[in-house]
Amino acid sequence: MMATAQRSVADEPVTSVLPGGDVPYDPNGEYSADDEVLAALGYKPEFKREFSLFTTFCVSFAVLGLLPSFASTLYYGMGYAGTAGMTWGWIVAMIGIQAVAMSMAELCSSMPTSGGLYYASAVLAPQPYGPFAAWITGWSNWLAQVTAAPSVNYGIAAMMLAGASIQNPSYVPTDYQTFLLTVFVMLIHATMSSFPTKWLAQINSVGSTFNFVALIIVIILIPAGTDRPERGLPRFAPSSEVWGTIYEGTSFPHGVSVLMSFIGVIWTMSGYDSPFHLAEECSNANIASPRAIVLTSATGGLFGWFLQLVVAYTVVDIPAALESELGQPFAAYLMQCLPQKTVLAILSLTIIAGFSMGQGCMIAASRVTFAYARDDCFPFSSTWKKVNNTTKTPVNAVWGNCFIGILCLLLIFGGELAIGALFSIGAIAAFIAFTTPIFIRVFFVKNNFRPGPWNLGRWSIPVGVVACAFVLLMVPILCFPSVTGADLTAETMNWTVVVYGGPMFLAIIWWVVSARKWFKGPKVNIEHLMLGHEGNIVNGINGDKDRELGGGKNGGGRGSVDKVIVDEGKDA
Repeated sequence: MMATAQRSVADEPVTSVLPGGDVPYDPNGEYSADDEVLAALGYKPEFKREFSLFTTFCVSFAVLGLLPSFASTLYYGMGYAGTAGMTWGWIVAMIGIQAVAMSMAELCSSMPTSGGLYYASAVLAPQPYGPFAAWITGWSNWLAQVTAAPSVNYGIAAMMLAGASIQNPSYVPTDYQTFLLTVFVMLIHATMSSFPTKWLAQINSVGSTFNFVALIIVIILIPAGTDRPERGLPRFAPSSEVWGTIYEGTSFPHGVSVLMSFIGVIWTMSGYDSPFHLAEECSNANIASPRAIVLTSATGGLFGWFLQLVVAYTVVDIPAALESELGQPFAAYLMQCLPQKTVLAILSLTIIAGFSMGQGCMIAASRVTFAYARDDCFPFSSTWKKVNNTTKTPVNAVWGNCFIGILCLLLIFGGELAIGALFSIGAIAAFIAFTTPIFIRVFFVKNNFRPGPWNLGRWSIPVGVVACAFVLLMVPILCFPSVTGADLTAETMNWTVVVYGGPMFLAIIWWVVSARKWFKGPKVNIEHLMLGHEGNIVNGINGDKDRELGGGKNGGGRGSVDKVIVDEGKDA
């Protein structure tokens, strides 16, 4: 039977990031502008878009968690290179980090999906390497995400127990107590992260606001309340000492020590990818999400440097802070330059901010798990990709990540260097995932990249080159142990290469043995029509003609062929 009416899909009022105005086509329903862009990328809208630019930024800034992140990684930032690494070292690191953030934001504007970097790697990689690029990016990003909440919660649990030690000097926290307290916090976060999206947005707005306010209070309170003069010291250390003295915290030359101290900067500044993973829950995603990425990185970089300066100018004894029986260098540092009540107040602010950060990390991790499971990247993907009918959130993914995080916390019983591997993993795994699609875009796609409405224009490739160079330099540096020669033992070894490299090696073996046969990267789960440049536009009345579009033209991640009928109103 002939169709009674037809129209070209090209006439649909859609703004798309695909070439030549490619658009999704759903003859059975209506899409918002955001949903049309998502469907054009091959995905069915499954979440409510209840995040705005501000609330997305709030989650991202909460995940960034400047104050608790700085407190948790002070051992590395100050312990490897001292105050020099904290002052001008932070500025050098931020050049590379900001380049990564801006390049990522450009990808997010072009491809605003929960899969984020994983999706970008798949569709940008040359044929037939898209699935493998997605596999490596996905697993690396997932490792960063799943270790984020346990590492953050370990840090705040250690601060809680350090506070107890300050009030009662005879109390020395045990590993067992630290483990149980951290697990308790993990369970609270998993429960909260199972709430509906609207509740999560409101909770994280409050938490992020507190995080920012607490940061400002601490930046002001430390220099204003320091009692260094009462201890026979100048109110602030001389600038020549702060900027020019490199602490002998490693066995390597000073330049390498400064680079090694970047682990604190990189881990602290690794939460700005959250807007990418929340893009399917954000309104006006291909503009709001990239803006949230850049805003988070820029704001975090600036205020993080202010915090670094405050600590660098007020620290009294670096070795004493690192080796204190309190078990938490930040708490030990505060005890050196502030009255006890002020110390407890700052620790309280940091713990509350850290609680918000840990919860934001768990939300972001669950979205990543959901997105990858949706494409069968994980074992038992059918379980992890389920969206709860009541909350409309991936509750199974939340609790799966929580369980894996608790297993990671068993590293507490291996000592400080073992649990410290969680922080190194977070830094390396995150930035490898961040940079893989950027590298493909810069060196393979080049000027053929299809930018979204937020883009870097002619600066896109130069900024991407800086981002890639920075990460290629830092990945091996972050695997260096702090000592060499005869001092290098199992206890002083940097186990990052094992704890990160082990799972990634297994993932690659899995790919070679099995996954390459069935994993095709991001998959289309909605019937849609992509208008390309091959003349697949319906003109005039042409009864029963079907159009077949090859999946390969949209990127390395698709291997299927979608057949769609373009006659509107056609009877079966």
